[in-house]
Amino acid sequence: MRVLCAFPEAMPSSNSRPPACLAPVALFLALLLHLSLSSQAGDRRPLPVDRAPGLKEKTLILLDVSTKNPVRTVNENFLSLQLDPSIIHDGWLDFLSSKRLVTLARGLSPAFLRFGGKRTDFLQFQNLRNPAKSRGGPGPDYYLKNYEDDIVRSDVALDKQKGCKIAQHPDVMLELQREKAAQMHLVLLKEQFSNTYSNLILTARSLDKLYNFADCSGLHLIFALNALRRNPNNSWNSSSALSLLKYSASKKYNISWELGNEPNNYRTMHGRAVNGSQLGKDYIQLKSLLQPIRIYSRASLYGPNIGRPRKNVIALLDGFMKVAGSTVDAVTWQHCYIDGRVVKVMDFLKTRLLDTLSDQIRKIQKVVNTYTPGKKIWLEGVVTTSAGGTNNLSDSYAAGFLWLNTLGMLANQGIDVVIRHSFFDHGYNHLVDQNFNPLPDYWLSLLYKRLIGPKVLAVHVAGLQRKPRPGRVIRDKLRIYAHCTNHHNHNYVRGSITLFIINLHRSRKKIKLAGTLRDKLVHQYLLQPYGQEGLKSKTQRWRYSGII
Repeated sequence: MRVLCAFPEAMPSSNSRPPACLAPVALFLALLLHLSLSSQAGDRRPLPVDRAPGLKEKTLILLDVSTKNPVRTVNENFLSLQLDPSIIHDGWLDFLSSKRLVTLARGLSPAFLRFGGKRTDFLQFQNLRNPAKSRGGPGPDYYLKNYEDDIVRSDVALDKQKGCKIAQHPDVMLELQREKAAQMHLVLLKEQFSNTYSNLILTARSLDKLYNFADCSGLHLIFALNALRRNPNNSWNSSSALSLLKYSASKKYNISWELGNEPNNYRTMHGRAVNGSQLGKDYIQLKSLLQPIRIYSRASLYGPNIGRPRKNVIALLDGFMKVAGSTVDAVTWQHCYIDGRVVKVMDFLKTRLLDTLSDQIRKIQKVVNTYTPGKKIWLEGVVTTSAGGTNNLSDSYAAGFLWLNTLGMLANQGIDVVIRHSFFDHGYNHLVDQNFNPLPDYWLSLLYKRLIGPKVLAVHVAGLQRKPRPGRVIRDKLRIYAHCTNHHNHNYVRGSITLFIINLHRSRKKIKLAGTLRDKLVHQYLLQPYGQEGLKSKTQRWRYSGII
């Protein structure tokens, strides 16, 4: 059995036995259990619990899992990634060939890699052979003469690994890039807050680098095309997209496609609205562009990538599904937990916040099942706040509780894929920072990919007595999710089970395994915040505590 425990400020020493299966608000615990069902019976002892001062008496919870039939089966690429087009603007796209960055991405494969975000609809493709000379405005040579030429030369002398182009960029070049990106970040924030965005030019060389990163990392690229290029009659102008499609086809790039990003915001961003019916026609037009191109005649198409399903957004989705519901391979939307830009640590622990996602899932499923019952639904882009996350929180250890619950809830409610925004660079919700160091949510995602398989199992719990109060909604503070263990993990035989538990109660909960789980061996892995910052820590230690 495995346990992934996340401890905040008050932690036991590294030599002590960790408290298992409890997480009072003062001592939060995210728990991941791995059960080897086919192994021999182990010592049947309750998981040990140390008494902490000020905590209420622990409650005994009986836990069992139904292994007869899975309640859901999600995509093998369930946990997937996103890169924002802003990496073109701040220059980080030129460093996607970094050996360290590719290695970190490979750790989360297989997965989809969506290239899209707010600047998707300001992206123009130009088949230029010498981008360094043709780019206008401050470019990568902002600090260093012929800066991009240096990067190109470093890419020429690449180490070849299975046909992939992997680069070792000099430290001085990376430091100059970080300085440049910090200044460009201020420009991007100004654009975001003023809601006025400048156009981005994607060159052929840049597309090559993007595809090289995806292909070398074992990720399948999903490219979101610009949907805001409009003809006078408001139909989609596909000229730039067609140029990109032809170039990609000439290079035999295996890509799936999407059109636009949050079309419900077009009036605010561009002063021109696109309703669901028109957007559906645009998708049909895109499908007609793909079909004559041999390599893309059967390429997957996803959309419409709407925002939070409020009344106007639901109306847009309804119009889209009427026209193009059968055209897309999966229906996509985005989720933002908090609209405001002020977030506190305790916000990550609020059940009301966690449950907003469940409400949105039901709204999306209702519309989709009205027109195309059984159509796959994807959450393409999940962030803490509308500003791309919150500094020192969205990229900290505390955010892991929200992320773990998101993964469990989505799979449990049948969402086929969730795409994390962003793998690298954009905002504060990323998995890898600009020093190419993995943040806490990266390690959580890595363990999830290693342990969690696509088959979702039903959980049965006894021992929680909750009395409903008039006018109050009972929100589940003990969240337990179960999956068949990833069959690609050769450390465990088929038939193994992985559980993860989040306890938001103020009292301790003692978990006793019953029924199918009775007398099984338990392997435990612990993720703990490292340093004095506790929940706000951006580093953590990972240790294996053995069989318990």
